[in-house]
Amino acid sequence: MSEASDFFRAHLGQTSPFPFLIEVDRAEGSFIYDKNGKAYLDMIAGVAVNNIGHRHPKVVAALKAQLDKHLHVMVYGEFIQDAQQELVRQLLEVLPDTLNGIYVVNSGTEAIEAALKLAKRATGRTELVSFKGSYHGSTHGSMSVSANEVKKIAFRPLLPDVRILPHNEIEALAQITERTAGVLLETIQGDAGVRRPSAAFMQALRARCTEVGALLIFDEIQCGMGRTGSIFAFEQFAVVPDILTLGKALGGGMPIGALVAAQQLLSLFTHAPMLGHITTFGGHPMVCAAAAATIAVLRTEINLEELETKAAAFAKQIEAHPAVVAHRRVGAMFAFDLKDAESVEKLVHYCLENGVITFWFLSHPYSFRLSPPLNLAQEEWDLAANVIISALDRL
Repeated sequence: MSEASDFFRAHLGQTSPFPFLIEVDRAEGSFIYDKNGKAYLDMIAGVAVNNIGHRHPKVVAALKAQLDKHLHVMVYGEFIQDAQQELVRQLLEVLPDTLNGIYVVNSGTEAIEAALKLAKRATGRTELVSFKGSYHGSTHGSMSVSANEVKKIAFRPLLPDVRILPHNEIEALAQITERTAGVLLETIQGDAGVRRPSAAFMQALRARCTEVGALLIFDEIQCGMGRTGSIFAFEQFAVVPDILTLGKALGGGMPIGALVAAQQLLSLFTHAPMLGHITTFGGHPMVCAAAAATIAVLRTEINLEELETKAAAFAKQIEAHPAVVAHRRVGAMFAFDLKDAESVEKLVHYCLENGVITFWFLSHPYSFRLSPPLNLAQEEWDLAANVIISALDRL
């Protein structure tokens, strides 16, 4: 153990007993470099954050330009700031016309919290519905509507009046009723091991919410911003939510979340009570500048059709290995099932030792996950495939 590692363990908050402990020196493009100069191909992209790679030049330029203007000047929603305006303009270019209001917050989980509040405020109802396999965050509200009881039980009591339905079962949608304020769904489930619902289920869900007056909330914190092969995953189902939550990749490496809805719906936060949702650092100008640049890069530089071709070819190589029991992929969102959790651990550590970062799922321990930068070069896809196949050979 190094001095830095000892200090990390002694004084920084920990999320697990088994951190990777890479001592990061710098990151560029698809690679992270440690203090000894070792390069790691980042096939996780900070868990679906660095969708356009690390330190994209246009994001860095936007940050430097904003740094010369101003940092925080006022709590969110009081002053007109160019960086916030530009971010919203960029988002409106890629959103459906009905989703024309954006409330910028600090993280994905805060966007979920705001969405749950807005559903209750708009409907006057109390019941919240989510689905088995869901993960929406680790604050009290977002944890309440997440499905993994192992992660929840130590922190109960959580929010009351939450119903968790079977995922992708149309018959279960009858349990959404006139008592339901909001129905929350990851458009593509991430932590459950990359689970895609059927188009029939998604359309039935939209119809049921409309029928009973419940607000449909899509969580695209992980699966949004090009990750699934379209800017937003819901585009693939011909369904538009009432509320959309974003985070992770939206900031291009900076911390951000966004609550998206019709501006008329969002305006409910302004009265009865006034200040219905508030944030000090939400919409921070540095973060908004980075996010605006990120969306511009996604719109103009990322070829999603080419991404699909490369991702499919890559997956075909991995899934052909006899150690892979099953696999699921949506765009550049991958899950590969192995025989047990021990095999996943061995693979992840072998890859790390050999300069490729892979990862596991919180709630799906016998799968390893990949969520690489969307602009990965072909030689980087090849490098990752070679190392992963070598790891599989050793299982």
